[in-house]
Amino acid sequence: MIYLQLTIMAFIWGGTFIAGRIVGESVGAFTAALTRFTIASVCLWFITQRWEGKLPLLRREQWLPVLMLGLSGVFFYNVFFFLGLQTVSASRAALIVALNPIAIALASTIVFKDQLSPLKIFGITLSLIGATIVISEGNPTVLLSQGLQLGDLFLIGCLFSWALYTIVGKQVMSNLSPVVTATYACLIGAILLLPFGLWEGYQSDWLLPSPKALFALAYLGILGSALGFCWYYIGVQRIGASQAAVFINFVPIAATILGALILSEPVTSTLITGGGLVITGVICTNRAG
Repeated sequence: MIYLQLTIMAFIWGGTFIAGRIVGESVGAFTAALTRFTIASVCLWFITQRWEGKLPLLRREQWLPVLMLGLSGVFFYNVFFFLGLQTVSASRAALIVALNPIAIALASTIVFKDQLSPLKIFGITLSLIGATIVISEGNPTVLLSQGLQLGDLFLIGCLFSWALYTIVGKQVMSNLSPVVTATYACLIGAILLLPFGLWEGYQSDWLLPSPKALFALAYLGILGSALGFCWYYIGVQRIGASQAAVFINFVPIAATILGALILSEPVTSTLITGGGLVITGVICTNRAG
């Protein structure tokens, strides 16, 4: 059952890139992130009440790591996510974010002193080559002459944020259940986003998003955040961080298909080639783990 949940989660997260592109057309990054996680926090609070009976109070020593979850997985990740999707296509963004398991593997090596086997090193190298092909659109020399685009840099920021979120989350869940962990992360993240979202709304004269953008925000909050976060953390708890992260491999596939069908984004040969290398490299990295 957990593997089915993680597979569905991956396809839901593939859809978040489409929703993010739609939202980015009319809503600022802080406002979008705040709205998304306000919705997610309400949903998770009800889920916690049903599953746990109540939301338990945190002990003093739990506040700092839970604060780190809100900062990394909610605040920074989502600000980077929405800023990146303002200029980067959904399929390309998903392939960059597909490097998440690589970032998690490297973070685990640093934090937990995990050994990098030859297969893991090969997988990391292959994924980085694939990402370079995708980001440079088949011409790596462009990166040397022009550097990374701002949207690409924001999405690379997502990698570091999610790696920290996963590593810290595994430690937090030694004392808290997955749903309680996700609920506190979303609540704290939403609170941290509140002043920035209000400021951004004030700057734009509180424009009401279009019905399409509101629907996309609801999708992001309910499915992409509340349900997705719960299922991801349940997976991390039951089968481990590296194994749960493998299912992120399906995210760029879903995003590419949905991007072509819904947003009419082109599926180029460099996207297919680079994406294939990224996913193959990630599979090698996780098998080595």
